[in-house]
Amino acid sequence: MSSVARESRLPGYLSLFASVGTLVCCALPATLVLAGLGATVASVLSALPWLVTLSRHKDWVFAVTGILIAANGYYVYRLAPRLAIAREACPPGQADRCARVSRLSRAMVLVSAGIYVLGAIVAYALGPILAALET
Repeated sequence: MSSVARESRLPGYLSLFASVGTLVCCALPATLVLAGLGATVASVLSALPWLVTLSRHKDWVFAVTGILIAANGYYVYRLAPRLAIAREACPPGQADRCARVSRLSRAMVLVSAGIYVLGAIVAYALGPILAALET
């Protein structure tokens, strides 16, 4: 694998990791409790107590994750195509390989953004929606 391919995947992996982090810290516990699996949440939190600290700072977690995903989206959709054209980053005869790496990076951004939106809905909007439905 070329260094260009590795460099273009790194921001995607970072944003995917951050968005999964928001899902694990904030959205998954709320969803499990909503589904009646409170005992599961309690056992997970006893095994991984750092999740409590992470969820106490969910505003920061979501802010940093949003910035990472936005920066990665800018890189993948705006900056990387310009750099590929300007530097002719793809070696001759390797255009299909560069196209695959580009598609993978774009897919990772979209998956990261989807996980982020799902986590934000559960962490911030689900409680008020359920409270409004209850009254």
